[in-house]
Amino acid sequence: MQYIIMLMIIVGLAAADYLTGIIKAYCKNEICSRKMRKGGLNKLGEIIVMTSACGLDIGINALGKYYESAELSAIAGKITAVAVFIYITVMEVISLFENYAEINPDAQWALKIIRKLKNFKEE
Repeated sequence: MQYIIMLMIIVGLAAADYLTGIIKAYCKNEICSRKMRKGGLNKLGEIIVMTSACGLDIGINALGKYYESAELSAIAGKITAVAVFIYITVMEVISLFENYAEINPDAQWALKIIRKLKNFKEE
């Protein structure tokens, strides 16, 4: 169940980012099918990476039980899946706020959040 929740969050954020990107492009008269296609493929890539991380967690847990080191493998698998989840989530939220700040130039609060999130991402 935790994997489904992680994937649904990533899919939701990717869809929201893609849609805000389209709105931003429309507002700036920069709609380009090449950019939209590339953006869509990038989002698909993120979903594949997150799915792979969840699968890796499941596989590491199974191997840990097989080799009688279930606790160690459970920790390693969770760290992998959660690290990928956090990275993609932060990256998507930054992109969402960047899009929103360009859609609405009066949203200075969004720029402050972007700076904080970029510092978090770099750490």
